Amino acid sequence: MWNWVAKLQELINQGKAVAVVTVTRCSGSTPRETGAKMLVLANGTFLGTIGGGQLEKQVVEDSIRCLNEGKSRTLHFPLHASVGQCCGGVVELLVEVINQGPELYLFGGGHVGQALAKTLQDTPFRVTLIDERPEWATPAIVPAGVKCFCEKPSAFLEQADFQAEKTYVVIMTHDHELDLQILSAILRDPSKFKRRYLGLIGSGNKWKSFQAKLKSQRIDEEQIQTVRCPVGIDIGGKSPQEVSISIAAELLKIHYGK
Repeated sequence: MWNWVAKLQELINQGKAVAVVTVTRCSGSTPRETGAKMLVLANGTFLGTIGGGQLEKQVVEDSIRCLNEGKSRTLHFPLHASVGQCCGGVVELLVEVINQGPELYLFGGGHVGQALAKTLQDTPFRVTLIDERPEWATPAIVPAGVKCFCEKPSAFLEQADFQAEKTYVVIMTHDHELDLQILSAILRDPSKFKRRYLGLIGSGNKWKSFQAKLKSQRIDEEQIQTVRCPVGIDIGGKSPQEVSISIAAELLKIHYGK
């Protein structure tokens, strides 16, 4: 019997979204027994089997659809010619979507960034931390499951794939000029950088200065108004932990539609 639990944990630790497919009911002649499992990734890669052939192909396609929608569901298949089977039985499967919550791209792995990554543990958010400083962007100091990229933000943005309803972005680097560069790059290309939330850490004065600079760069005013700055809910505290809680609260509030 393959250790699907260990493999699932490994994939979760890598920050990957997984569909866990389980045969929940069998009636008549079926290729696999109740309890058989398969793990499906968003790129179509799968581990394990629930019967092979055309049935399995259809289940993989349905699982990818569940991952894209972020929704679990039950599938029901009579095993006849339409699914390439002649068993004559009926199989029911549960597709459970794991680790497919919203994605936070966190630019800046300093004290607040590290605290925010920890605060968001055990929430629906998957965190990707980007920082060009190797002492901050290292798996040694961030929670398990956080993806780290030690590279220039501009290089990361070149290959980034934002998904509108699932993408949250918070900018909090060690350099105001770098903050502005990241913000400008995202606002200049809204068709590529679709997102549900774009936040910038800083004071009201910082934001006024940034708005003037963005306008001088001919950034669309409508895009500028999508930025939340100061970021987070005002709870009064100023320590990295308290600021991270205020930001996490705002992210979760938006995620849950409150």
